[in-house]
Amino acid sequence: MAQITYIDKEGKSATVEVSLKDAPFDDHGKPASLLAIAMKHGIFIEHACGGVCACSTCHVIVEKGKNFLSTNEEQEDDMLDNAPGLTLNSRLSCQAEVLRDDAEIVVRVPLLNRNLVSEHAKRE
Repeated sequence: MAQITYIDKEGKSATVEVSLKDAPFDDHGKPASLLAIAMKHGIFIEHACGGVCACSTCHVIVEKGKNFLSTNEEQEDDMLDNAPGLTLNSRLSCQAEVLRDDAEIVVRVPLLNRNLVSEHAKRE
């Protein structure tokens, strides 16, 4: 089972275990993406475009296990250029797919993103 730990903006972490044979996990992003796995397990990651690689709001920083993820494609790299706080380990969670069941991955959701309209914002 692949083990993925998500660290949110407040520093709280949640770890999930998944078997890749259960993919697709959700319809947000690629079938075995970090975003799809998070959504399936009730872990929130902002994703304004619905996971189709048309924005950078689902930007995460891979702290461990980058080698267990699919490689970046050109469209993802282009979108990442718009993400605040970009690092060498930045990925769009909708595009980064877990490749192996023995994966141990840790990702952090950065404090900022460029989502001007959030579907999940508190309304007064």
